[in-house]
Amino acid sequence: MIKAVIFDFDGLILDTETPEFESFREMYRMHGSELTLEVWGACIGTGPGAFNPYDDLEKRLGTAYDREAARARRKAFYELNMQGADVRPGVRAYLKQAQQLGLRIGLASSSSRAWVTGHLERFGLLSFFECIRTADNVAQVKPDPELYRLVLKELGVAPEEAVAFEDSPNGLLAAKRAGMHGVIVPNPVTVRLEFGPYDMRLDSMEQMELKELIGRLNDRSSDRQQRA
Repeated sequence: MIKAVIFDFDGLILDTETPEFESFREMYRMHGSELTLEVWGACIGTGPGAFNPYDDLEKRLGTAYDREAARARRKAFYELNMQGADVRPGVRAYLKQAQQLGLRIGLASSSSRAWVTGHLERFGLLSFFECIRTADNVAQVKPDPELYRLVLKELGVAPEEAVAFEDSPNGLLAAKRAGMHGVIVPNPVTVRLEFGPYDMRLDSMEQMELKELIGRLNDRSSDRQQRA
């Protein structure tokens, strides 16, 4: 039975991914090029080494450009779009419900610890998490399962006793490689991407209370065990 819930951060708790994609797409357009979601989607949920948009743009242009100016404009565009941003709908309720249900609560993110904890503290969510593992703790980020395995070990639960909440194909793949249940809650950008096998898909965490979701996953696990 499920004993723990483990959350992704970017795009799942706070939608940083939509403004980020839009800011890079605007940067490309200012240079007469177009960044498609098909290209950008491969790097969502993983580390910065997966795709370098500045290098890619230069390759497309066939000549050097003022990277620092482009970087500054992109950052300003991103920060403008993040003004007043709040956590995604249902996140606070899920964290409170997880505590009430006595579930262990963890977080696994391909971003840096400072980035993740800074945002969590700003939104008053940091205290909910018993264990946080980020890019600072692993050699390989998602879709490698190492992040999830570290959190599972720290929480003291088996993979089949935990459910991962993810918004990206790379994140879901990491959770599944770790042997966990995977629930996806895509954001406005990742909703257009193709996901691998998952256990449940939500448009928003407001769609279903956590208790009901956990109950459904437990029932499915029991059915599979009985058929085995």
